Amino acid sequence: MSTPTVSRRGILTAVVAAPIALSFATAARAQEPAFYSDDAVAIRGADPVAYFIQGAPVYGTAEHTAEWNGTTWYFASAENRATFLADPEAYAPQYGGYCAWAVAQGYTASTVPEAWEIVEGKLYLNYSRRIQRRWARDIPGNISKGDANWPRVLE
Repeated sequence: MSTPTVSRRGILTAVVAAPIALSFATAARAQEPAFYSDDAVAIRGADPVAYFIQGAPVYGTAEHTAEWNGTTWYFASAENRATFLADPEAYAPQYGGYCAWAVAQGYTASTVPEAWEIVEGKLYLNYSRRIQRRWARDIPGNISKGDANWPRVLE
């Protein structure tokens, strides 16, 4: 049985290549968009203003859209579109529309329009209604954790 030999060149290549590979992996993760979107559409086409006005997810139409923060937003009416554009940060979901429970746990996950909650004038979305119920067990604690993790979880 022979002992494998390692050349200086092989060690040097490994030492140089490892950080380069790691930087590519980090760069790829850093490319995650600041707003969760499904085919570049925020909240899967639900109108963010409707949550506040109608108290329910209402789907927008292609007739009433706006581009904001690199994402297309749909609205149920021209009024809702104008309201959003006057102050988008007041209506856009927290944590870039990523799952509030996931962000509180230190990672990101997709969301569905039906799993939502407005807390102190801010819209939070979750992966599913089941996950939303888990998040709701400690809303203040989960918001505190989410705020501490956001936007670092995108890195």
